[in-house]
Amino acid sequence: MPVIDAADLPWSKFDGSPEIRRIMVKGIVKSNPTLARADTIVCNTFHAIESEVLALLPTAALAVGPLEAPRSTSASQLWPEDRACLVWLDAQPPGSVVYVAFGSFTVFDTARLQELADGLALTGRPFLWVVRPNFANGVDQGWLDKFRCRVGDTGLVVGWAPQQRVLSHPAVACFISHCGWNSTMEGVRHGVPFLCWPYFADQFLNQKYICDVWGTGLRIRANERGVFTKEEIRDKVNQLLADDTIRARALSLKRAACESITDGGSSHQDLLKLVNLWK
Repeated sequence: MPVIDAADLPWSKFDGSPEIRRIMVKGIVKSNPTLARADTIVCNTFHAIESEVLALLPTAALAVGPLEAPRSTSASQLWPEDRACLVWLDAQPPGSVVYVAFGSFTVFDTARLQELADGLALTGRPFLWVVRPNFANGVDQGWLDKFRCRVGDTGLVVGWAPQQRVLSHPAVACFISHCGWNSTMEGVRHGVPFLCWPYFADQFLNQKYICDVWGTGLRIRANERGVFTKEEIRDKVNQLLADDTIRARALSLKRAACESITDGGSSHQDLLKLVNLWK
């Protein structure tokens, strides 16, 4: 396990009042005894990436990941998926597209959104950017339409995307992510390198694993004024895509993830144990 900075603990990254942070700490402390009373703990992970953590849990853990929803239209989604983005990806060269998605809860202010938009444009690379309806405060459809006109065919902006299918597409080169655990597991499962831009809670610890333990991504860092600049975004995209070592590590984790869920793999065996517990 890596050394964890106190500033990266989940409750340290909330921008709200100290009272909100205290409530979160109390909630975590209150839930801990529940783990000790459980017969088993089911985790969306796999032994090859978190064996040390799994061994430290107070109750035997079953690592059954990486879990993915079925590709059918019946899979639950918060917003309608724009599957036209898959056709757009089909027209892009292999390993060329920057995929950008920040999950269901991240919220940007107007200034941060503008820096991200300008940074994507500065890369000169094709990009697929998910901007869900409530992603940014004070940004309307007019702003999005102007940005679409500005970048033309280089970029595609959608409200929501079928993320598993996007990450598995051969055109995707990297994933600018908030590092939520589901997104992290999906990126690992498909061997996609990360550019990490966490927002809150466990996402900062997930970033630490991606960058410092697994070596499958880079951090996007704020400057001395706390601004994530367009130049930083451009430079980190270029740095990541030029790094063959990171790409090789991402593909190595993909192989490990695939092995874990095949017949006889560690996650497959743990899933069978879970089924037997329910019989």
